[in-house]
Amino acid sequence: MLMQFGREFETFFKDFSKELEEDNAALFVGAGLSVGAGFVDWKALLTPVADELGLSVEKENDLVSLAQFHANETGSRAKLNRLLIDEFEKQAGLTENHRLIARLPFGSYWTTNYDRLIETALERENKRADVKYTTAHITQTKPGRDTIVYKMHGDKEHPDQAIITKDDYERFHLDRSLYLAALSGSLVSKTFLFVGFSFNDPNLDYILSRVRVSVKKGDLRQHYAIVRKVNESDFEEKSECDYSKRRQELFVGDLKRFGIKALLIDEFSDITLILHRLHKIYKSRSVLISGAAEQFAPWSPNDAEKLIRNISGVLVREGYRVVSGFGYGIGSAVIAGALDEIYKGNRRSLQENLLLRPFPQGDNYRELHRLYREDLVSNSGISLFVFGNKLDENGNVVESPGVEKEFKMSVAAGSFVIPIGCTGSMAHTLWRQVIDNFDAFYPGKPKLKDLFLKLGDDLVGEDEAVSDIVLHILTELRR
Repeated sequence: MLMQFGREFETFFKDFSKELEEDNAALFVGAGLSVGAGFVDWKALLTPVADELGLSVEKENDLVSLAQFHANETGSRAKLNRLLIDEFEKQAGLTENHRLIARLPFGSYWTTNYDRLIETALERENKRADVKYTTAHITQTKPGRDTIVYKMHGDKEHPDQAIITKDDYERFHLDRSLYLAALSGSLVSKTFLFVGFSFNDPNLDYILSRVRVSVKKGDLRQHYAIVRKVNESDFEEKSECDYSKRRQELFVGDLKRFGIKALLIDEFSDITLILHRLHKIYKSRSVLISGAAEQFAPWSPNDAEKLIRNISGVLVREGYRVVSGFGYGIGSAVIAGALDEIYKGNRRSLQENLLLRPFPQGDNYRELHRLYREDLVSNSGISLFVFGNKLDENGNVVESPGVEKEFKMSVAAGSFVIPIGCTGSMAHTLWRQVIDNFDAFYPGKPKLKDLFLKLGDDLVGEDEAVSDIVLHILTELRR
């Protein structure tokens, strides 16, 4: 069953999305996210350790102490190291959750996990991660980094340095004090989302205790933790379930001491729905302008250029990021309109307001064009379509199949599509398709159809009127 988001979640989406847009968000990932990729959780990892000690892992609440018991009994942590190596050398695949968190614009990722799934996901998104899993890494800066990954408990390639026993935790403030300093600073300046932790996760307890002693309560920002509700199906006895429910209530209340608001979900699969929603909201601030033009009829070339520049400039002025593949005949106007507004309005940065992906040429250009189109669409939540024509091999002007491909890709990706019918050619064809099947494209939004109808032929030559209607549509879509 799909999760129905209530008022509490809607408020979270609104507030946290704003933090993402302003580069004020950070993510803290626990073991729960890696379990979905095929790795074991703490209980499963330490089951052979408990068996060797003659204990039951199911009866142990303090798993950190369990690891310490084994180190005490054997006089070393060699077996613990081997467990980490064997477990995390498995070839686990990325989950949808990992792909989603990599696509979101987190300036920093914090994790207690030893695996490299976050780094791999970021690499797949062409993001350069500055990974830090030793104290020495904290003092170094990777050139050209896009984000930072703080691995507080170490990395699978260095199990002897991993934080796993009680000794390790107790010495953390001495051996890795720079991590605490960095975390404390981030908790004051960033809004955190905790994902993949259960309410009885020993890692979370230790993290929160570090936070409490290193940051004054009054200095904390509002943070969020996604927590799965206690489920009756997890227990054989009702009394055990009732006890766990009461304990969770107290835990949720205790989180408030650290400025953390718990967002309760029914199933771990709901995390994917939440991340999808955040990603969709984030993408809706990026608008792809798709089009190509050998000729501009029914517009004059001068009016067509004014139209495209005006649309591009208005989008930037209203805080949207313009995405363009530098389509033939329109690309320069898209860029000019965006740049005019960026420099005139003293916008934050060129990169945050304009994303260009000029289409490559070469022997394998068809495959490269497909990949570039996929990249353009994946970086956009809204797609505008203008003109859309080209010369065929006989020198005749025909509707552009490339613009149609970007339309289909956008629909498949769940993007909002806005063909500007008054520009003619493929854009008019796509506009008619949307108008004739409006409920399929925009279910539950009948009032929006009136705005789309206005983008028809009556607005030829009216560049400012077109821009106003497009902006009105975008405003309605974000409500």
